[in-house]
Amino acid sequence: MSDAGVLETLLRRIEAADGGVDSLETASVLGVDHQVLVGAVKSLLALEDLISAELRSSKHWELSGEGTEIAEQGSHEARVFCSVPPRKLSFGKIGFSKAMSNKWVKVDKTHEGGPRIFRSVENIEDQEKEKNELKKRKLLSEVTVKSYWITKGSCFSTTITKPETELTPEMIANGSWKEKKFKPYNFEALGVAPDCGHLHPLMKVRTQFRQIFLEMGFTEMPTNNFIESSFWNFDSLFQPQQHPARDAHDTFFISDPALAHGFPLEYLERVKKIHSEGGYGSQGYKYDWKIEEAQKNILRTHTTAVSARMLYKLAQQEKFTPAKYFSIDRVFRNETLDATHLAEFHQIEGVVADRGLTLGDLMGTLHQFFTKLGITKLRFKPAYNPYTEPSMEVFSYHEGLKKWVEVGNSGVFRPEMLLPMGLPEDVTVIAWGLSLERPTMIKYGINNIRELVGHKVDLQMVYDGPICRLES
Repeated sequence: MSDAGVLETLLRRIEAADGGVDSLETASVLGVDHQVLVGAVKSLLALEDLISAELRSSKHWELSGEGTEIAEQGSHEARVFCSVPPRKLSFGKIGFSKAMSNKWVKVDKTHEGGPRIFRSVENIEDQEKEKNELKKRKLLSEVTVKSYWITKGSCFSTTITKPETELTPEMIANGSWKEKKFKPYNFEALGVAPDCGHLHPLMKVRTQFRQIFLEMGFTEMPTNNFIESSFWNFDSLFQPQQHPARDAHDTFFISDPALAHGFPLEYLERVKKIHSEGGYGSQGYKYDWKIEEAQKNILRTHTTAVSARMLYKLAQQEKFTPAKYFSIDRVFRNETLDATHLAEFHQIEGVVADRGLTLGDLMGTLHQFFTKLGITKLRFKPAYNPYTEPSMEVFSYHEGLKKWVEVGNSGVFRPEMLLPMGLPEDVTVIAWGLSLERPTMIKYGINNIRELVGHKVDLQMVYDGPICRLES
């Protein structure tokens, strides 16, 4: 029977019934599956006041396939008894143990040919078992059946008129809207969510870090040059050309174009001199500095190269003005990939240039910065960087791990880096940096960095990721 036929027949039975009809009984009479009839009932309920339906539940006991077999052929134990002397039986295992417990059969283990089974009684009465025993033996189960008691609604009709869902200009013009029924609007319904992009967790945390820097009065540095010359990435930072960081095992070198040009010549000469001869109270590194090494193009290994450019630009002003810079962008290193390292990652960097800054100013600024991140317990450990002296690693007490973990690096830029740029001698520059990936992994509970960045990222994680709220 078609769906339309089921609807039509159901309406006729409701009309002829005295009071109402039961959906389960009606489905049996019509010879259709009960769920098909339930679907028809729900379709009619969608039409306002056409019918009323009350959901009812009833329970009955139903035999399993094995239970039906027992009802027809007898219990396992009775059939075992009737089968003695034994033969191979599909029901023998259960039936034998029950027959033994009922003392209907016995085993003679002294027989010369091996154990033999004999009847203990002449006749047996295979009585009906209690429901609990039958349930325990999975021969009987209680089934709950839900059905509808269907009655006429206030607007009952055997003719189904589909209500209009839209008021058209034609209905208004010819007045037909007066005779038509309209489907009521559900003003509480939510519309379909529009397709849109979703911010990656890294970008959410980046936004929070950026907001903290802006609140502290920092200016964002332009960081859109992933390819950098070795001069700005290493030499301008007073990092010697024999430093291990310049090795191909640590740095990605560019083959096309392999060399950079257009350096500020006077500044380049001062950098060459401070490396090879020393100056400004420093003895330098005493080696033969080569322009060919400084020209090599690389994928920048840190955003401090951008800081060097900005500080050089600051030094070219006629009158020095204090400045606070920050940057958050990608850097590249030839790392061995594992759960905590990638060949590219994000570096967060803050730089403050002013007269008379001390190590105490650096510590105070770091306390203010990390407090805004929700990190209040800090420790500082002396460290070495080619371009900062003194240098400090920053540690925070991790409440979850119950130990101190490194959260950043910091220091005061060396005079060998600042004075060749042309900055006044009484100007000090403090700086610090940390990665973006580590706090993001902690914030979102990600243990493997490859699940955060790269081809193994689960896009559903990006879709479901909550808004980042640092505990500031």
